Amino acid sequence: MGSEVKAETKVAPITKNKVNKQAKRRKSAAFSGWKENLSGYVFIAPMFIGTSILVVFPILASFVLSFTDWNFVSGYENAKFVGFENFSKLLSNPLFIKGLINNIILILAVPITLILSLGLAVIINKHVYFKDLFKVIYFMPFISSVVAVAVVFQVLFHPTKGPINHLLMSLGIENPPGWIADVTFALPSVMLIMIWTGIGFNLIIYLAGLQNIPKELYEAAQMDGASAWAQFTKITIPLVSPTTFLLFVTGVISSFKVFDLIIVLTNGGPANSTITPVVYLYQQAFIELKTGYASAISIVMFVIILIITYIQFLGQKKWVNY
Repeated sequence: MGSEVKAETKVAPITKNKVNKQAKRRKSAAFSGWKENLSGYVFIAPMFIGTSILVVFPILASFVLSFTDWNFVSGYENAKFVGFENFSKLLSNPLFIKGLINNIILILAVPITLILSLGLAVIINKHVYFKDLFKVIYFMPFISSVVAVAVVFQVLFHPTKGPINHLLMSLGIENPPGWIADVTFALPSVMLIMIWTGIGFNLIIYLAGLQNIPKELYEAAQMDGASAWAQFTKITIPLVSPTTFLLFVTGVISSFKVFDLIIVLTNGGPANSTITPVVYLYQQAFIELKTGYASAISIVMFVIILIITYIQFLGQKKWVNY
């Protein structure tokens, strides 16, 4: 009996020490975890605060202002609640409808850009030396100032003194297009510039996607006698479809944000042939000073872009191979 009591008294302190050590470890682990979480919050705080101030708050403010008749010069106290009047006016406004149709036409530049970019990427990836040099050459228009690009194309597309029409007349074309001065050709001219400036970025992304395709697939296809076109359609296109989907979604969203190019190049003209919802929003907000009405335009465009993007994500399940 005495030996058993002594054994129990020896075991008890040892057990208490283990419990104390485990408790200390838990406390230190909890403290270190709390420090890591705090460090993470500190690092994301600038971005979170900036996003909240510059993105979230303007969206919420635009939503509230879209139900008012107000201009930013008069101050918030003069805002007048008008309900859905701005939206009813907007959806029945022929100029906004025309701008929306023009923007849908501009979306056609996105698949054209993707096709040209993928073709160039395949050629550069397989058959061209000095690949880095060509990457820089094609990427230069994308990183160039949009204002500078627009000014240059104003000169190139000049109907009477432009180099393009001089070249066409020297080739025997008596009446070349008026380009940005012609109602028919103004919007296609904008699309040409969008394609030219967008090829570089898409090309770089496609080249990165092509380098991730295993070469063994092409070698096996060649051994089976597959032609270059069959390899392109059966291997390249399916395996870069995630890249294509990414570029298509971002390209469509970017097409709804084309503003500086049109403002400098045509200012929405001639005869509103190049006006888009973003340009119309700018005119209503900063020229007509109809801030509430312009906010309604922004909300409608936000919903349209959201719906189009959602449809794209639904459709990608049928053609994107992950």
